[in-house]
Amino acid sequence: MTTNYPLTEVPQAHTPRIAEVSRNTAETKIKVRVNLDGTGISRLSTGIGFFDHMLDQIARHGMIDLDIEADGDLHIDGHHTVEDVGITLGQAFHQAVGDKKGIRRYGHAYVPLDEALSRVVIDFSGRPGLELNVPFKSGMIGAFDTQLTHEFFQGFVNHAFVTLHIDNLKGENAHHQAETVFKAFARALRAALELDPRALGTIPSTKGSL
Repeated sequence: MTTNYPLTEVPQAHTPRIAEVSRNTAETKIKVRVNLDGTGISRLSTGIGFFDHMLDQIARHGMIDLDIEADGDLHIDGHHTVEDVGITLGQAFHQAVGDKKGIRRYGHAYVPLDEALSRVVIDFSGRPGLELNVPFKSGMIGAFDTQLTHEFFQGFVNHAFVTLHIDNLKGENAHHQAETVFKAFARALRAALELDPRALGTIPSTKGSL
């Protein structure tokens, strides 16, 4: 006896989610290219080694191909460079994600690193909002001012139009604290941007738009 089960619909190929954005001011010159459906490859050059290390976490753990070139006024400090990278990256994400049809929209992740633990929750809501609670145990990590973590994520949410909650729940080492934040951010991005085969062609909102 043969039973005919309904065939599962094969998801149709979607438009590549790729964007390139440049930002040129008197303080910085930034170029960003993102592929949201990449394999985690990155080419990064911001002039701030630890910041490059954190951006690499976004690419690697978010499965996002990421190219960033930044030429900023580092002779002053890293503020303008880090903030403007966040702004430009946010703009690139906003362009690449398009109308958001078929995405899961929400994502969250917990990531540990030794004694440190962070939680990140994201919503591609169309509304910028940031809640960040990271009590860094040190003001500097190499040449990276830990205060700039907020400036990076504030720039990102303002221009990606996402709601983002970041909480470092435990941590005694500032490097570990930052790394768990950026890794959790990457994993939350990956979850939120994943295409849902059960919701292809639909916008994940009762409003009909995001």
